[in-house]
Amino acid sequence: MAIKYEACPSPAFVLDEAKLIKNLELLQEVEQRAEVSIILALKAFSMWKLFPLVRQYLSGATASSLNEARLIYEEMGQKAHTYAPAYIPDEFEDIIRYSSHITFNSRTEYERHRAKVPEEVSIGLRVNPGYSPVETDLYNPAIAGSRLGEWPTAIQEKWPADIKGLHVHTLCESGADHFQLLVKAIENHFGAQLPQLEWVNFGGGHLITRTDYDVELLIQTLKEFKQRYDVEVILEPGSAIAWETGDLISTVLDIIESAGIKTALLDVSFTAHMPDTLEMPYRPQVLGATDAVARKPTYRLGGVSCLAGDFLGEYSFDRELAVGDRVILKDMMHYTMVKTNHFNGVKHPSICKWTVDDQLLVLKTFTFEDYKERLS
Repeated sequence: MAIKYEACPSPAFVLDEAKLIKNLELLQEVEQRAEVSIILALKAFSMWKLFPLVRQYLSGATASSLNEARLIYEEMGQKAHTYAPAYIPDEFEDIIRYSSHITFNSRTEYERHRAKVPEEVSIGLRVNPGYSPVETDLYNPAIAGSRLGEWPTAIQEKWPADIKGLHVHTLCESGADHFQLLVKAIENHFGAQLPQLEWVNFGGGHLITRTDYDVELLIQTLKEFKQRYDVEVILEPGSAIAWETGDLISTVLDIIESAGIKTALLDVSFTAHMPDTLEMPYRPQVLGATDAVARKPTYRLGGVSCLAGDFLGEYSFDRELAVGDRVILKDMMHYTMVKTNHFNGVKHPSICKWTVDDQLLVLKTFTFEDYKERLS
């Protein structure tokens, strides 16, 4: 079964429940075979009405703010593994209440807050091994001067006894070969600390559900690391959970031609609904379209906001587009819905689920009141 796009509203994010389950089943297999904990990173996928389903397969979730930690606690029924680059003092006690693990970004912040952490909450420290395969600086946590984690030169004195875990996150949609290199970097720079620890959190960026991902290499690497150090190992992928599980449905509102360039204006906005397409930037696949080729109908895809740069260029289609046609932007469930905003007051896409029994469920529609509330 597949999503019947003609049955869906526009604009709308539509998640395919069967594809999500397939991803979760693979992640659960890795978790069981490697004897590690895999937890959901809300910063990539926070569709909380699916949390009961996620909980059937994974070991929990990770938060980077009070709101995320509370959402995990209330909608998944579990306490969060929490990390933030810095904690807002007035929120810290509430964050602790919703957390089973708390990771500090620096030794100084650890020292500032350690007395407020109860014994039952496990304390971790984020470190930065200086290795990342990410080529875009905006998304590279290991660039020179990065604010994320303590660098090896800062960990000179004895590791404090009440810091039980090490947290690192320098991957992004990466393969198992990159994970091997990350493990080597951690061992090279922080090998003296590893025997003292109870857990190591290798963060996110493990794109385990991508078709060409080397799952066997990942499992082997995890098992070998656990054997060397006898620690609990945690992975917190975000993209891997929602990878290729759903799309953003849009409709052509107008066709404009200027300087020989045709633009199909859609009822979505790239800056408001898909900001990573402009920031990363990355180029989403479009159903039935390819990169621009000669002698085929070719269009920029224009967003509906007033931002001059709210467009993607150029895609070729097998036939001319017309007002009212559907344009389906593929793989839009991870790191997309979580970043949407109400810029310019443009209509916000509905949030929908295509169920395993081939039914459309509209989980959320947005109104003027949602827009107004954001500005109050």
